[in-house]
Amino acid sequence: MLSRISDALPALSRAEQKVGQWILKHPKEALSANLAQLARDCGTSQPTVVRFCRHVGLGGFRELGLRLAESMSTPGSHLHRDVDLDDSISDAATKVVDASIQSLVDLRAQLSQMPIEAAATAMQSARQIAFAGLGASGQVACDARHKFFRLGIPCSTLLDSPTILQFAAISGPRDVLLLLSHSGRWPEITQAARVARERGATVIAMTCPDSSLADLATLLFPCRVSEDTNLFTPMSSRLAHLALLDSILVALALRQGDAAAERLRLCKDVLRPTTPNLPQADDTPPAR
Repeated sequence: MLSRISDALPALSRAEQKVGQWILKHPKEALSANLAQLARDCGTSQPTVVRFCRHVGLGGFRELGLRLAESMSTPGSHLHRDVDLDDSISDAATKVVDASIQSLVDLRAQLSQMPIEAAATAMQSARQIAFAGLGASGQVACDARHKFFRLGIPCSTLLDSPTILQFAAISGPRDVLLLLSHSGRWPEITQAARVARERGATVIAMTCPDSSLADLATLLFPCRVSEDTNLFTPMSSRLAHLALLDSILVALALRQGDAAAERLRLCKDVLRPTTPNLPQADDTPPAR
């Protein structure tokens, strides 16, 4: 929760920023304060505190206390959100795999909300596709570029804030910028989405549907994965994003038809090992 507040600060009003800054400096006091106390300590009004809570993705003031408690609690293990230090290796491995399976089951239930066909249509006519992400999401972006370029469309990966912002600034109507973010609250990612939309590019976002990034996307893939990124590197969300990207890839290949099949065949054939024509043991070397 504290990380979410920090990420959201630039997009808040001045009065709401005062609330966020006070909470970041006094998280323990904020945890135990009621609405009137928190408003007084922040030097603002109670309605401002409520608006702040909504703008950082909370249902209301009560949820703020719950999320702060989660952020400040000591986990049983920093290895994985479902694993305790006294778990056996077998139990721990089962928990990790079960969490991964559940993330994909949850994704399947959300597929009707996913604009897979629209994304494939935009990519089919794209001049170029850029996959962008920071941190763990950057690894997913690299995997996507490695797969999509084989369909014959120029692809790139953008893995740091300056590069993402600069690409957005020079993008155009035939460009596709696919942004990956579990929380959707990185200010630089949000700014890139806004700039690219203004330039006429298609902005595809795989992110939390309640985020500022989601509001700016041309096409939104809403991924609501239960994962506490204040403590753990996102794992389940990465699996969901990888599965969605593979689904878009298949949809795009189906739209391209025989052309895609031929390109994929060529990519596979060129990597096949070749056997050099070596002289046999009984061959007579040529005369000099």
